[in-house]
Amino acid sequence: MTSFTAACVQMRSSRSVADNIAQAEDLIRQAASAGAQYVQTPEMSNILERSRADLMQKITLEADDPMLARFRQLAAELGIHLHAGSLAIHLADGQVANRAFLIGPDGAILARYDKIHMFDVDLPNGESWRESATYRPGEESIVAALPWLKMGMAVCYDVRFPAIFRSQARSGAAMLTMPAAFTRQTGAAHWHVLQRARAIENGAYVVSAAQGGTHEDGRETYGHSLIIGPWGDVIAELDHDEPGIVLATVDPAESLKARQRIPAIANERDFALVGA
Repeated sequence: MTSFTAACVQMRSSRSVADNIAQAEDLIRQAASAGAQYVQTPEMSNILERSRADLMQKITLEADDPMLARFRQLAAELGIHLHAGSLAIHLADGQVANRAFLIGPDGAILARYDKIHMFDVDLPNGESWRESATYRPGEESIVAALPWLKMGMAVCYDVRFPAIFRSQARSGAAMLTMPAAFTRQTGAAHWHVLQRARAIENGAYVVSAAQGGTHEDGRETYGHSLIIGPWGDVIAELDHDEPGIVLATVDPAESLKARQRIPAIANERDFALVGA
């Protein structure tokens, strides 16, 4: 097992797919030029649009998605593994998927993941979100193979559901991914502790590219893209909400060491729940 350089691309996606492609491409090229072999973009890289009607007019089927097509070209040109944290993808039945893609250095799509947990919440500051009104939730947890290790795929709100990541770690994933568009309010309260907790309890790296700042559709996202080590330490952070990149070395041997020190996965036992 050899180490590699991972990068998070932090974006401020707008209502314009074309503008978002240009922003993402510039940052991806910066990351590759800095030595990144794996580059991850945030949730909803192709568009952030609160209006369902406007969203439906601007997104396409997977086969026609312009950002996905450009990402495939970039991965092949730059010779990198490019992880589209997620794109809004029109489905044939009229619904929408919040779908992540892992693209190989030949431009081929290696894995797809549809966000399982929908962010249906009413926050104390008056924000209200109902992702289930627009998006069809996924049903499968995905572990993908990189040349250096196995990688678990998830998106944003999934971070609050530890069972996904435990199942991925049990399947051998030494790196977990949680690209996000975390709200500013919940991010300030919980972003770092949730990312670190998922790393600690699974002895795995966590790589999470984020959206940041005030977006064209009015939402505010937290930023602070993170790469967490398997002992729970923050090894790289973009400590603001502006677009940019952050890189770190990922060494699969460190995950193995963490799991040997605290063998929580090996020690885990089934149990019965009694009472109500």
